[in-house]
Amino acid sequence: MTESGKPILYSYFRSSCSWRVRIALALKGIDHEIMPIHLTKDGGQQFSEEFQALNPMKQVPALKIDGITIGQSLAIIEYLEETRPTPPLLPQDPKKRASVRMISDLITAGIQPLQNLSVLKEVGQENQLPWAQKAIISGFDALERILQSTAGKYCVGDQVSMADLCLAPQVANAERFKVDLTPYPTISRINKTLLALEAFRVSHPCRQPDTPAELRA
Repeated sequence: MTESGKPILYSYFRSSCSWRVRIALALKGIDHEIMPIHLTKDGGQQFSEEFQALNPMKQVPALKIDGITIGQSLAIIEYLEETRPTPPLLPQDPKKRASVRMISDLITAGIQPLQNLSVLKEVGQENQLPWAQKAIISGFDALERILQSTAGKYCVGDQVSMADLCLAPQVANAERFKVDLTPYPTISRINKTLLALEAFRVSHPCRQPDTPAELRA
């Protein structure tokens, strides 16, 4: 927490994991400060002694709130949900709640880590694009089928949930890696609806304090 007692989010503008948390903070109207951590400058600021003391995994996001520091985006979102339940990001119905968690996990464990910066560094420059595309396409093939049975206006029914907070940033990653989204009409439709919402707009990578001038909205 800062002197003012505001929560601090350690974030990188382009990090899809950070964007998930930025959306949650915006939706729940939680006043906070952003401390940018540049993932490629100075060899990666996440590797600094100071940041490792906050998050030993050397990853963003990390959130300082209520006297504790939390890493891992879904753990942060669940904590915000439990301490600041309005508006809810998990449905009341246990079956729908399971769907939200399943979709969230599919993206955050089954797609995003495979195309993350740390993994791409290991596969060699010329392999990075096909590797990332393969990881995203494989996940999106499954996700599209699941959403066909769970979706209403959003990923699960007609309320924005934690699943949607995972979906929009992953679609942005897919676009960055030049994945053809034509085979994924449900994913594309939901994403378009989400990006029109204020919380998704203010938290967007093109509107962050550390967004480079050429990428600003």
